[in-house]
Amino acid sequence: QVQLVESGGGLVPTGGSLRLSCTASGRTFSSYGMGWFRQTPGKRREFVAAISRDGGTTRYADSVKGRFTISRDNAKDSVILQMDTLKPEDTAVYYCAADRFGLGASLESVYEYWGRGTQVTVSS
Repeated sequence: QVQLVESGGGLVPTGGSLRLSCTASGRTFSSYGMGWFRQTPGKRREFVAAISRDGGTTRYADSVKGRFTISRDNAKDSVILQMDTLKPEDTAVYYCAADRFGLGASLESVYEYWGRGTQVTVSS
């Protein structure tokens, strides 16, 4: 079992930045790939970014490439999503998830554990 807790969400103006953190507890964090997903009301949850267990591979949705950066610190059991140049369409609840295969995939179905989410609101 892995417990995930997100933090760092909030309200920012267009063009601003936020840094989301996800802290894990339970089983060995370094064996899991980690991902960030987001969801807005009435829409399906969508992939944002992911990182492999060793940090060597990262993936991004096209909509956030060049603006968001995912990183991890296995010593601190945490994964970070640095979000820059935010746009109103980035407004969503952001979820952290753990991928048992360790690859950091974009496919939602491989993620076994999920946090409860943190709200990000970008004002226009």
